[in-house]
Amino acid sequence: MYSDRLLDYFRNPRNVGELPPPAVTVEVDNPVCGDILRLSVRLEGGAVAEARYKTRGCTASIAAGSALTDWLAGKTRTELAALTPKAVEQAVGGLSAESKHAALLCVDAVREVLRKTVA
Repeated sequence: MYSDRLLDYFRNPRNVGELPPPAVTVEVDNPVCGDILRLSVRLEGGAVAEARYKTRGCTASIAAGSALTDWLAGKTRTELAALTPKAVEQAVGGLSAESKHAALLCVDAVREVLRKTVA
């Protein structure tokens, strides 16, 4: 059902936690399934210097949050704005139809980070 890469991100989550200010911390949820993603991002020199996450949700959402923090490293605001659900799905080795909400949750969180940060 899940890819080996997704299961690895789930079993061995990376970058779990929260960053102190001046990092931007946002929280997004999926009202249909109840999953919640809390994402902390510290930008430095126009790029992501550090990212952490906490997820309350299904296996796919936990794994996607972990993969997202790996993907975020070193990305510019322009690259963040270009993030798509498909990129998140690829990062975890694919998602089943019933798990695609996990990728949308990640994209929503990144968009909220961009909204809260100054260019």
